[in-house]
Amino acid sequence: MITGKEFRQKYIDFFKSKGHIEIPSASLIPNNDPTVLFNTAGMQPLVPYLLGQTHPLGVRLVNCQKCLRTVDFDNIGDNTHHTFFQMLGNWSLGDYFKKESIAFSFEFLTSPKWLGIAKEKLAFTVYQGDSKVPKDEESANLWLSLGVSKDRIAYLNASNNFWSAGDVGPCGPDSEIFYWTGKEEAPKVFDPSNDKWVEIWNNVFMMYNRLSSGDVEPLPKKNVDTGMGFERTFAILSAKESAYETDLFSSVISLIEKLSNKKYSNHKKEMRIIADHIRASTFLIGDGCIPSNTERGYILRRLIRRAIRFANQLGIINNLSELAEEYIELYKDNYPELLQNKKTIIEELDKEEIKFRNTLTQGLRYLEHNAQIILETQKKLNFGDSELVFSGQFAFLLFQSYGFPVELSQEYLNEYGLKLIGKPIKINMKEYAEEFKKHQSVSKQGSEQKFKGGLSDNSEMTIKLHTATHILNEVLRKLVSDQIKQKGSNITAERLRFDFNLSRPMAQSEIKGVEEEVNKIIKQSLPIKKEEMSLDLAMKSEAQSEFGLKYPDKVTVYSIGNFSKEICMGPHVTNTKELGHFKILKEESCAAGIRRIKAILE
Repeated sequence: MITGKEFRQKYIDFFKSKGHIEIPSASLIPNNDPTVLFNTAGMQPLVPYLLGQTHPLGVRLVNCQKCLRTVDFDNIGDNTHHTFFQMLGNWSLGDYFKKESIAFSFEFLTSPKWLGIAKEKLAFTVYQGDSKVPKDEESANLWLSLGVSKDRIAYLNASNNFWSAGDVGPCGPDSEIFYWTGKEEAPKVFDPSNDKWVEIWNNVFMMYNRLSSGDVEPLPKKNVDTGMGFERTFAILSAKESAYETDLFSSVISLIEKLSNKKYSNHKKEMRIIADHIRASTFLIGDGCIPSNTERGYILRRLIRRAIRFANQLGIINNLSELAEEYIELYKDNYPELLQNKKTIIEELDKEEIKFRNTLTQGLRYLEHNAQIILETQKKLNFGDSELVFSGQFAFLLFQSYGFPVELSQEYLNEYGLKLIGKPIKINMKEYAEEFKKHQSVSKQGSEQKFKGGLSDNSEMTIKLHTATHILNEVLRKLVSDQIKQKGSNITAERLRFDFNLSRPMAQSEIKGVEEEVNKIIKQSLPIKKEEMSLDLAMKSEAQSEFGLKYPDKVTVYSIGNFSKEICMGPHVTNTKELGHFKILKEESCAAGIRRIKAILE
């Protein structure tokens, strides 16, 4: 039986044999993409190159990318969903197209030298076409030429088989590959609605540019973007119910059984959630995320505390960081940043667990007491089938005083109400959001908007603000502390947000001094130069790099005159005189030891 490590390596080795260069996984925290909190797809870190930038390592690339999604929280514990997951992907940046892409995927899956899957267990979808884009008969014919039966090819509409970056931008048809998971022989005719057919691979053919009018025009360069869900596909190939039964999780599940003195077979959902959430938390902290009450830190805190909640149900009263240690051991060869940041990962998990467990019992008593009042009131006043509503103000107090993320309170209330009277108790989220606003926090709705995904805004102002962050970074190092490193950034067309390490608030005189120095540099009309060089040479040239990012052997370096030099994907303006006047709006704390500057260009 193939192991997880062997499966990952087979994929990489296959595409290397086809002239692809392996690139490292990017951090879970996106580099200058304000539309998402995390990298949610394998192609996301490569968007600038799919939009036309030249990649320093060439036009054929392959990797295994770390990804994280939170939209599936409620599904965690089933057979297919994971918060943290890995995507195997290969890309052609203006090089090969449909013929080679389809042939590569078919060879890797079916050749005895690679995975050796019988083609009778595979089926395929292609785009059925519409008034603007023709039916993708080319892809269908390519599958047929490889010996696929026409009964195993289905034509589907745009919601299934057309990929688009957004309302405007690169887009194109895709062709998906499905695997038969049923114990019986696969039907001769492919029916995509049969859930025993599971998608394992997607070949996206980016050949059009969608205009604001809705029309499409051919792209000057055609790209291929493919993706294979590592966990899902490995579970299928291992003939397991889910990835939790494979060597990606098995040693961690065994440890949960030992800590709880309970059997996995009797507590699958709880143990899967704990295993999933601690794995995601381990990788997030390993990439520089710290638990907090806003944005990324809020999601991390929610993951850890949800894991503690289910651990509590199983009788596990501490030691969740032991699971993180097991994950670090499992994944250290592929993701060495976990071993490098092991001390921080363990410390942050232990700190968060102690903090939450200290208030968990008290918070639950408060929650159940108020939920019981609601149930008794309904009974006395004979509300009948009316909806049971829990005060948003109480829910916010649970968050503020006891550390209960609102989603966690909602889960408890659902279970409590269903157990006692057969229907859930709903939190008044309007009231909750109002309380959050009063305390200048980020509501769940705001966070969910961040998770919808999309491409970086490459508008002129965003590019200017991106360049300004490079100047700001260097000015902070020169005026405030030479130990300052970038810990993340978020740039929209309206403002820049720059995070950096500093254990104290900046003095008002420092803030003013930084602002004045940035404007002084801007007025010098310094040229901005782009160079491609080896990572080793870039480091020797003292080019700045961002914490948590893993760089390929060849990188792009941007220099602002002789003032600053950074490893960066770009894009940037060509001269600082294009930037205008820099103004700092706010300097504040965003996590322990991390400060944040918000600024604009006028």
